[in-house]
Amino acid sequence: MSIRRREFITILGGAAAWSIAARAQQTADRVRRVALLSVGADDVGAQTSGFRDALARLGWVEGRNLHIDLRFGGDSDADIRRRAAELVNLAPDVIVTRGGTPTRVMKEFTQTVPIVMAGAGDPIAAGLIKDTAHPEGNITGVTNRFTSVTGKLVELLKEAAPDVRRVAVLHPDFSAAVFGASIDEAARALALKAVHIPYRNAVDIVRGIDAFAAEPGGSLMARAPALLSSANRQVMLQLAAQYRLPTVSQFREFADEGWLISYGNNLVETGQRAAFYVDRLLRGAKVSDLSIEFPSKYELIINLKTAKSLGLTIPITLLGRADEVIE
Repeated sequence: MSIRRREFITILGGAAAWSIAARAQQTADRVRRVALLSVGADDVGAQTSGFRDALARLGWVEGRNLHIDLRFGGDSDADIRRRAAELVNLAPDVIVTRGGTPTRVMKEFTQTVPIVMAGAGDPIAAGLIKDTAHPEGNITGVTNRFTSVTGKLVELLKEAAPDVRRVAVLHPDFSAAVFGASIDEAARALALKAVHIPYRNAVDIVRGIDAFAAEPGGSLMARAPALLSSANRQVMLQLAAQYRLPTVSQFREFADEGWLISYGNNLVETGQRAAFYVDRLLRGAKVSDLSIEFPSKYELIINLKTAKSLGLTIPITLLGRADEVIE
């Protein structure tokens, strides 16, 4: 009788162990859903390659245990809100947002699904969170700049083009004016006048720059949420060349395309770090356990071809600080 009892216990224990192992395997193999919302309708590969590669290295492979839903909201607030609603309705396990506006909109649509920022400006200045060490809501992740860095763009522009007296600050009309004060402050300190030009489309960009360029001593700064659509970037670049306006932006892509200066963090690295947060959350971590990361390094890129076309001689001191010079 005792032998049968021991056999039964052994069988029962083995069955229980098999059940636990099976459930663990099912959990590991269950397809998780990650949503990604960004501004801009193109450059999809450039925006997500580092993120996807990093997730794969962490064991999350699309088509096996991961499904990623991508939505790109164009350059309008209505598009972003429509795309945000679509993604929330898909019931994702985690949402990734690129840019301050997509993050703010997603926060309005859900307070329960974890949101991982992959670059959203200064989240405290934007009112997205209060505690970077232990985020109190459903937002964590990697930001791409402090508020003060925007003022640094003005300083670099003035150093590269000393004769500049005015700077046009281009930004979508729906983006929060979080960095306006730091731009204005930096401009005043350098005896520059900052002129803010909000836009909804290419027509607004053309009208705004045409009017701004009617006076001499001008320059352009693009304050873009995530990445602008390439079409709008090209419009800005063409007008800058037409009016011979020195240009500066946070994004490396702009300098590659012909803008004079870019100064910002590496977007591929930001995507890779965002993947780390997604991995932790999918494995059971809480948002409050994952502190916000700020960039530790910014890259200064100078396009010498553009400088030559504008008749500018970039100071040796500035060239010496550049991480890369495009010739």
